[in-house]
Amino acid sequence: MKTRCLRHPGLGAVTVLAVTALSACGGSGADSGAGTNRAPVVGVDYPRSDTDFWTSYIKYTPAFAKELGLRLETTNSQNDIGNLAANVQTFIIHGVKGVAMAPQSTGAIGPVLRQLSAQKIPVVTLDTRPDTGQVYMIVRADNRAYGEKACRFLGTKLGGEGKVVVLEGDLASINARDRTEGFNGCMKENYPKIKVFGEATNWDGAVAARKLQTDLTANPDVKGIYLQASSMLSGTLQVLRQQGLLVGPQDERHVFVVSNDGIPRELKAIAQGKIDATVSQPADLYAKYALSYLKAAIEGKTFKPGRTDHASTIIRVRDGVLEDQLSAPLVTAHGGTYGGVPSLKSDDMSLWGNSR
Repeated sequence: MKTRCLRHPGLGAVTVLAVTALSACGGSGADSGAGTNRAPVVGVDYPRSDTDFWTSYIKYTPAFAKELGLRLETTNSQNDIGNLAANVQTFIIHGVKGVAMAPQSTGAIGPVLRQLSAQKIPVVTLDTRPDTGQVYMIVRADNRAYGEKACRFLGTKLGGEGKVVVLEGDLASINARDRTEGFNGCMKENYPKIKVFGEATNWDGAVAARKLQTDLTANPDVKGIYLQASSMLSGTLQVLRQQGLLVGPQDERHVFVVSNDGIPRELKAIAQGKIDATVSQPADLYAKYALSYLKAAIEGKTFKPGRTDHASTIIRVRDGVLEDQLSAPLVTAHGGTYGGVPSLKSDDMSLWGNSR
């Protein structure tokens, strides 16, 4: 089957195809190309390609897409809302039947969603939840739970006392807000003797490293760090090394580090004792179910809140907007339970980071 992709100056061409069927709650078929030799075309905008997590998502997409027989036109908005708006215009001109996107600025995407709605083009957002606007489905994990799992792990390891640094993402993104609120709320309720230093980083590893170095210099007794994204991992390890703190968990100087994403580099760092845990954000399932729901939208299927056939839960986030919250397990060196939160071992082959 042939595929199509958009080509933009300075951007690589990426081709994509689709996924496994979902159990829907009903609906009749729409214009999905049935009875013709041409599969429906959908647009997929990649939010960025400068992190291990997003390059993994981009690599997963073609294999899953092929299973549904979708043809794709793809763009890369490079973490810029203006680029995303322009890319959506291109999709509309090319007559796509649906659009999947991961807007990183969740407060600014409303006008783009309204335009697609006016054109009757269904939208699936993945990873992020738009602050306003209508979409067919949101595919993400429970980001508040990310923060809560990191809190439970660090709270347990620190024995409920001490100091931790949280390297936050971009607070213009609901993901960073959810992770921050989940972590801080859990700490306040369960570990009130732990002092939290929150540092906004805009998902920038260099900014995170500078702020972490300042915090460790002023507070040499910091014993925990929570990275809200794996893009901050290299800088964090470099700062710990410079401070003489990059030592194994059996050393009293060890600073417990929880990261977020579940990329292969994090899993390796856990096995090596350089960091202690991560929350595995499902890059593979984002690719799979974003395209699955686009296929369902084209076929006119509908969904309702409740458990799915793929071990997740659909929730209603506001009138007319549903979110499929996929599983995102805590990962540690030895498995076990921390503050009531179970974890998988870093070498568990069910983790996408171990099966690329």
